[in-house]
This record gives sequence, C-alpha cells and structure tokens, in this order.
Amino acid sequence: MSSTATSTPAPAELSRISRLIILDGLCSHVLGVLTTGAILVGFALHLGASNAVIGVISGIPFLAQMLQIPAVYVVNRMGHRRALVVGAGLIGRTFWLTLATIPWVVPEPWRVHALIALMVSFFSLNALVNCAWSSWMRDLVPDRSMGALFGRRMSIGTALAALLSLAAGYSIDRFTSLFAHPLAIYSVLFLLGGSFGLLGLLFLWRTPERPMQPVGGESMLRLLSAPLRDTNYRNLLVFLGVWSVAANLAAPFFTVYMLKQLQMSMTWVLAFSVVSQAVTVVFYRIWGRLSDRYTNKSVLGVAGFLFILTFLMWPFTTMPEKHSLTIPLLIFIHVVAGIGTAGVTLCTGNIALRAAPFGRATAYLAVNALITGFAATTAPVLAGSAADWLGQYQLQFDVRWISTTSPSDLVTLHALNLGGFDFLFIFAFIVGLYAMHRLLAVREEGEVKERVVLYELFMEVRRIALHVSNITGLRHFGYFPYILLRQRARPSARKGEDADDGRRSPIKSPEQELAEPAFETKGRSCDS
Repeated sequence: MSSTATSTPAPAELSRISRLIILDGLCSHVLGVLTTGAILVGFALHLGASNAVIGVISGIPFLAQMLQIPAVYVVNRMGHRRALVVGAGLIGRTFWLTLATIPWVVPEPWRVHALIALMVSFFSLNALVNCAWSSWMRDLVPDRSMGALFGRRMSIGTALAALLSLAAGYSIDRFTSLFAHPLAIYSVLFLLGGSFGLLGLLFLWRTPERPMQPVGGESMLRLLSAPLRDTNYRNLLVFLGVWSVAANLAAPFFTVYMLKQLQMSMTWVLAFSVVSQAVTVVFYRIWGRLSDRYTNKSVLGVAGFLFILTFLMWPFTTMPEKHSLTIPLLIFIHVVAGIGTAGVTLCTGNIALRAAPFGRATAYLAVNALITGFAATTAPVLAGSAADWLGQYQLQFDVRWISTTSPSDLVTLHALNLGGFDFLFIFAFIVGLYAMHRLLAVREEGEVKERVVLYELFMEVRRIALHVSNITGLRHFGYFPYILLRQRARPSARKGEDADDGRRSPIKSPEQELAEPAFETKGRSCDS
C-alpha cells in the first residue's frame, strides 16, 4: 500500500481510511475521557486548586491553539503531515504518563504548578498535531462523506467514552477510600489514558496521506491574512469566536458546580455525563445526516440554541439549596445538552473545514484556531476569577403570603435565588444568543430555514421511538405535533402552494411513516 492516497479514493480504499480514522477516534476518546473533563477537575481540586486555577486549567487547551500560527509554517515547510502528527503526538502523549507521577515525586506546594506545566507542554505539541491533522483530513476525506464519517467517528467514540466515564467515576469513589493515597486512582487513570493515546498513533501511521499542494511562495503574513480577506470566512470567525466565549464561560464549571455547590460524588457527576454522552451518541449520526443534507449552518441554528438554553436551567437546580426536583432537572439538562452538544461539536468543526478552500485549509484552520483559542482561553480564566468574587453575593426574589393579623409570614417561596456560578451561567446565555445572531451572517451553500431542520429532526426522533416501542400510546406519541410540522414546515413548500403541489397529503399512521425513506423531499432521499 502506498502512503499516498489517490485524488479520489476508491470505495474499498475509502472504507479502509474510514476504519482507521474511527479506530484513532476511539483511542482519542479514551485519552480524553480518562485525562480531561471531570476527572482532571477532580484531580486538580484534590491538589488544592481554586476556582481561578480551574479556569486557567480549562483555558490551557485553547491557549495552546494559538500556537497553530507557527504550526502553519512548520506544516507548510515540512509538508509531511502524517509524520508531524505521529511524531509530535508521540512526545506529547507521554506527558500524561509523566503527569500520573505528580502525587509521588512532586512536593505538595508545587503540585498544581507541575500540573499546569505538563498540561501546557502537552497542549502546545497538540496544537501542531491538530493543525497538521485537520489539513490532512480536509484533503483526504471527500466532502460528500465528511459529515457522515465524522458523525460516526464521534458517535462510536462517545459511546465508548460514556461507558468509561461511568466506570472511572465508580472507581474514583470506590478506590479512593481503599488506597493509602487518595490520588492513586487518578494516576492509574492517567496511565491508561496515555497508553491508549499512544495506541491511536499506530492507526494514524497506517492512514494514507495526500501530498500537500504547494502554497506558491506566498509570505506568511499574506497566507494568514487570506481568511480575513474572505468576507464569509471572516463572518464565520466572528461567530466561532463569540460562541467560544459563551461556551467556555459556563461549561468548564458544570463539574465544579455539582461537586462543590450540590455536594455530589464523582460517580453521580460522571453518571450525568454518561446520560449526556448517551444522547450525544444517538444524535451525532442524526446531526451528521442532517448536516450533509441541509448544511452545517442550518443544524447549528437549532443545536446551538438547545445547548445555550441549558445555561438558564442550572440556577434552578438550587433554590437556594438542593430540592426534590434537583435530580430530575439535572437529568433533563444533560439530555438537552447532549442533543445540542452533538450538533455543535460536529458542525462547528465541519463548517470550518468545508468553508476552507481545498489545498489551503492549513492557514484557514490555523487562523480559526487562533481566534477561537484566544476567546476560549480568556473566557474560563475571567469566569473563574469572577466566580470567586461573585461567591459572596446573592440575588433573591421571594414570593411571600403575609397576614395582616399575624406578626410572621404564612408562606414564603423562593422564586429566584442567584449566586456565584449562577451569574456566569446567565451571562453565558446572553453571549450565546449574540453568537446565534452572528451566525446569520455566515453563508453556506444549500442552507435552509431552521424549521426545516426541526421538521427532519422530529421525524428522526419519532422514527427511532416507533422502532423501539411496542406500546401503542408511545408509538402514537408524536402524531399530533407531526401533523403541525408537516403543514407548517414542509421542506419543499413554496409560497402560494400547498406543500404537496396543491394536493393535501393524506394523514398517515405511524406504521405507514416507518415504511417511508428518511428525509424524503420531492422524491429525493438522503439515505442514498
């Protein structure tokens, strides 16, 4: 097998490439779930990290992305993207093996500093890896297969990550009390994650590579300014930058909120993460098909709003303490967040890939990483510092039923109680709304109205529910809203015409709907 792929991979070759990309994705998800997220936050809290330090730790991956600017020069200079990915990844992922030794070899006052230093080292090399990998994938994977392939990669990887998250959370709570040192279980998890990360490099080494197109001797400044001269890509950069601020004002502190504010164990925290990831697994493929059919922008208009809507729900998990609806509300939040996260994660990456010109993706994606990295770095650092300061303030709205003949209130209800992180979540929602407004300025060929995506999303969810249930009531659950959506949001409807060329569509039973092809619009099917 040649190390260079043909310009248009044959079906057998594309199948092999897809398999290797998915296997690397599995290893990358194992590395991510065992070394970052709630596990890394819990490890940092055990080391004595404050909210401000948690913000710094959350911002390090994005701060390192700004190193993609010199990475562009390195990639264009060397040209061998596969060698760069594997070489830099080999050095970088061994840092997680080193990080596992912090509780044993680093004096206690310096452990947080050592954690930050090792994370900076890993993510700095990872910036070079991401720059070369994104350009490599952009030239290797055909546009028509990109959404489905990376949707499948993410869904399978997230399914594995969900199971590992639950096992890791149980292990932390179970073995922390058994080990003489409470941080021992974290070291074991970091060693496992780093080992799987190194295994993923083997699959990347076996993945073919296309030769890079020559950049034409352009200066580095002109090469990097090209995305800013592209009006549509500039609008996309504004959206992605504002979106990064909104997401990272809130998301890094969900785990801290549950561990400290709600006093939950790591098992509970990761169990909720599993709920979100399970939903994400299902919706990666749904969003992937919808993005291929109706564009990434159209999907982002729906998925992005669902994601930021969950920011407003977090303050109601305490009123001002935990209450009987805290757990049901957390489940609902993580389900909705899982739906939104799948679409946002898939489409923000794909829209940047597709908008980048073929053969010039390295510079475009590097500038994207620079802007989003800067935004995502500053947001959690400022949010962490603000959370420490806002923790001493509260905003309360109470509903009181008072008797004029009694010296005390008869009934007092806490209508709203905000404090600390609650202010951050609300502000993040406002910034998120502005990001959705900026998305309107982005142009993508084939985009449709959000209601069309909602229509197809509802049909996909309904189709899944009908297949998995034999309960008559549940099988007819989506019938009434489906009729409304069918009349109001037929994808092929035109002004002045009925959705079905002047003929009212007969009402179909759920069983008849199951027999129809998915995404059917005017005789065309996305499944072909």
